[in-house]
Amino acid sequence: MDSTEITIKLTSDEALVLSDWLERVQLTDLSRLVDDPAVWAPIHKIAGTLDKALPGIFAADYAERLDAARHRLRETTGSFTEEQDG
Repeated sequence: MDSTEITIKLTSDEALVLSDWLERVQLTDLSRLVDDPAVWAPIHKIAGTLDKALPGIFAADYAERLDAARHRLRETTGSFTEEQDG
């Protein structure tokens, strides 16, 4: 069994946006997309790690923080999404 660990580095904006998306994924019936129960183990692990690392998810202004993070990421990833579409 391979016990090598993988480290993923995210900016705080990336972590916040991903955390929100993972939360929505976990609350949605995605059995059509997540057809292998083994996939849920890493999804839950990543989501839990993000929740612990992001105290701002419990802030009163969470929605505003999330919107701002999404906006900044859209600005920086514009060229990436255009490359994917082209």
